[in-house]
Amino acid sequence: MKISIIQQNIVWEDKTRNFERLEKLISNLSKTDIIILPEMFNTGFSMDPERLGEPPFSETFDWMLYASEEGNFGICGSYIVKENGNFYNRWLFVTPEKKSWQYDKRHLFTITNEERSFTHGTKRLTFKFRGVRISPNICYDLRFPVWSRNRNDYDLLINSANWPEPRRDVWLTLLKARAIENLCYVAGANRVGTDGNGVKHCGDSMIISPKGEILASAQKNKECSVSADISMTELTEFRKKFPVQKDADKFTFL
Repeated sequence: MKISIIQQNIVWEDKTRNFERLEKLISNLSKTDIIILPEMFNTGFSMDPERLGEPPFSETFDWMLYASEEGNFGICGSYIVKENGNFYNRWLFVTPEKKSWQYDKRHLFTITNEERSFTHGTKRLTFKFRGVRISPNICYDLRFPVWSRNRNDYDLLINSANWPEPRRDVWLTLLKARAIENLCYVAGANRVGTDGNGVKHCGDSMIISPKGEILASAQKNKECSVSADISMTELTEFRKKFPVQKDADKFTFL
């Protein structure tokens, strides 16, 4: 399977311009199976959900479905959704067959008061697309290994982020750690540019092997795309040769 990350310079709180820019970036990609977008790819990391939030399966969902059908790939990323009176930082995966899966960010970034504007997610998500079992998380979730713990139920961990440049080393370290400890591929999609709050992001989007090897890495501070092939055959063989999960401690999940 070929997976691709769009390392996007998100236009602050402007969905139309972001869709237009993404379409140009996607058009430069060769054939791929999955396109991964950053956190809040259509607005930037805004704490104004009252104005920017949208109902499920509306404007942004429609754009994702259109892109997916046009390119015959799965596409994913998070955006602001309003449902039952609550706002969620919701990650969505859409397929050309019009199937979709959703995950609401569990660990809201209290340092910037994200929890005052959004509701915590409560459920992990795993699903299968084109033979690959996938589990998503969003930005700050990456710091919580118990939440990301592989219970032999996924092969690819996807993180869509708006991870600030001052914590760049943490991003790089945790992406590798999640791959190694969970014996899985990891794809981290981060944005570049400075957001509406003056926070700078340098990207460092990358795809990592279960051994912690960097298979593909985007150029720092540049809007671009990056792709790599992942192999379920190689993953299965590695897990058989190095079956550390059988010795793992038991955890209780929500």
